[in-house]
Amino acid sequence: MKILMLGDCVGRPGRSILQEYLPRLQKEESIDMIVANGENASGGRGLNRTGKEDLFRAGVDVITMGNHVWDNKEIFQFLEDEYRIVRPGNFPGDCPGRAYTIYTAPFHIKVAVVNLCGRVFMQPLDCPFAAIDRILQEIDGQADYILVDFHAETTSEKLALAYYLDGRVSAVVGTHTHVQTADERILPKGTAYITDLGMTGVAESVLGVDKEVIIQKFLTQRLARCILADGR
Repeated sequence: MKILMLGDCVGRPGRSILQEYLPRLQKEESIDMIVANGENASGGRGLNRTGKEDLFRAGVDVITMGNHVWDNKEIFQFLEDEYRIVRPGNFPGDCPGRAYTIYTAPFHIKVAVVNLCGRVFMQPLDCPFAAIDRILQEIDGQADYILVDFHAETTSEKLALAYYLDGRVSAVVGTHTHVQTADERILPKGTAYITDLGMTGVAESVLGVDKEVIIQKFLTQRLARCILADGR
C-alpha cells in the first residue's frame, strides 16, 4: 500500500493547495491513505471546524496536531468525538482527544497513527519517549503498521526518538520546522525516517507567514501580528 504523509498545512492557502491537487495526486499515485499535520491549518494557529472539514474534504484520512493544538478554542467542540484527529500524546494532565487512532485502510489493513511533541526549545511536556512506550503497549497487536508524527524542534531529539523506535514502528516522521529535510532513510531495523516533512503552504513566505512581517519582527524585536502569506 501507499501512504502519503504531509507536513504542516498552513492556513487557507495550504488548505486550498490540498483541495486543488490532492484528489488528482491520490488518483495518479494510487495512494491508499493520507495523513496530514493540521496544527496550523486555521489562520496559522490551531484547527477550527472549517479547517478540519476542508482537510477531510480534500482527501485527508487522519489529521495530526502539535504544539498549537489548543490555540483555536473551537477545537474543543469536536476533538473528543473525532477519531480521525490525533493530538500529541505527551501533554500533561487530562486532555481531550486521543494520542493515537487506528485507521482501517483498504484491504482491511489497520494503520495506527501516533502524535507526539518534542520538549527541546518547546513548552515543557511529559517525556515523549515514555509516552510512546505506553502507547505501544496499549496498541500491541491491534495494528499492522504504526506511523509516528513527532512534532519537534531539534534534529537531535527527532533522530534519537527514531533510533529508539527503530524496528518497533513502521515510520517516524518529523513535523514543526516547516522546512523539508533531505535525510529520508530506512533505519537499520527497518523503520522509515525523515527529520521533517516540510510545509504545505505559500512558497514565498517565512514558514507560511508574510515575509515582511517576519523581517520587521527581527529588525525591531517587537511583537508582530501573524499575517499569512499569499501567492505561489
